Amino acid sequence: MTKSSNTFSALNLAQEQIADLESQLLKRKLRATQSPCDTKAFVDGRELKAFCSNDYLGLANHPELIKALAEGGQKYGVGSGASHLISGHSMAHELLEGQLASFQKQHIPNARALFFSTGYMANLTAITALARLAPHGDVSIYSAKLNHASLIDGVRLASAQTQANVTLFDHTQIDSLSDSLKADQRPLKIIVTDGVFSMDGDVAPVKELLKLAEQYDALLLIDDAHGFGVLGKRGHGILEQDNICSDRIIYIGTLGKAAGVSGAFICAQETFIEWLVQKGRPFIYSTATPPAIAHTLSKSLELIDGDEGSARRTQLNKLIRIWQDEMQFSQWEKVSSCTAIQPVILGSNANALLAAKLLDEAGYWIPAIRPPTVPNGSARLRITFSANHSEADLRQLIATLKAIEQQAIEKAKHA
Repeated sequence: MTKSSNTFSALNLAQEQIADLESQLLKRKLRATQSPCDTKAFVDGRELKAFCSNDYLGLANHPELIKALAEGGQKYGVGSGASHLISGHSMAHELLEGQLASFQKQHIPNARALFFSTGYMANLTAITALARLAPHGDVSIYSAKLNHASLIDGVRLASAQTQANVTLFDHTQIDSLSDSLKADQRPLKIIVTDGVFSMDGDVAPVKELLKLAEQYDALLLIDDAHGFGVLGKRGHGILEQDNICSDRIIYIGTLGKAAGVSGAFICAQETFIEWLVQKGRPFIYSTATPPAIAHTLSKSLELIDGDEGSARRTQLNKLIRIWQDEMQFSQWEKVSSCTAIQPVILGSNANALLAAKLLDEAGYWIPAIRPPTVPNGSARLRITFSANHSEADLRQLIATLKAIEQQAIEKAKHA
């Protein structure tokens, strides 16, 4: 009999890796809130002014959505009980998918939508299943360098499963993408991009990308997580804002940001959606989201599409203009953004952590964003606005940030 070893290599490795993260100022910490998601958060026994959530329209604590969730629970119960293809697909899911498809019907011919529990799952499903349309080795995927982690992981998984050729491109300079597509002889090509880039707040050139997709026979997959509900006159997203229409578009939106609830969806020409139902492994093998959530989301879509949604987008855009006009730093870098995401680049992890600490002491919750979420040397504050923020709230933040920048500069001088 072999004598058991007292060593525990996996545990030792985990401890070493965590210590290494801490030494690089990259270890993160969970903070539990004790209040609903809104512009003020009760955290660690203190009330903080929150400028860090993705609740862009301020719907996460909306009384009509709270009421709809209770109604959904009464009508459908708590759990779905199974995956969609077994018995977990309820009328609440069916109705929601119809509403989501109607939002995009002017932009995607024969639009059909499929509901998911998370945006991560939606992206993994779309990319891996679509890459299987062609034989192994006959697929090319072109992915924007600054795409969200869920898109990156979807591309990596698809490449491992199908031997797809992967090319990264700079979404601000797409000439090289055009050259690569022109030379590509593979029968299936997929261009993958965020609609709004989550850490910089800039918007992808989807019109130009669609032209390339049409010219070189490619699909265009757009993750509009931060655009759905916010962009476009009726909040239908980046396709509405840019007034484009194509059956080559695979449109993905999340429902836990501007929609204020939870979940995500894929909308595309109905044949592509049917393929995802048949071959999308994360969709097939996951328990369906509770139907009460889908019921709540139907009410959220009504708000987004109606007068209240319009008023909330007007308020959000007003805040963005105030920030652009009035927030001036002496040394910190303000990134130009026309969305609710407003980054302030500080460079080092230490600088970003110091700024976040000073903000916390001043009563604000704006965490430091560090690698690998952003590239090395570009640690930042990621400031986000909600329609529930007032103009006075924002101007108070601007004054606080100006004072804190000077504090940080003085601390750096004496470090």
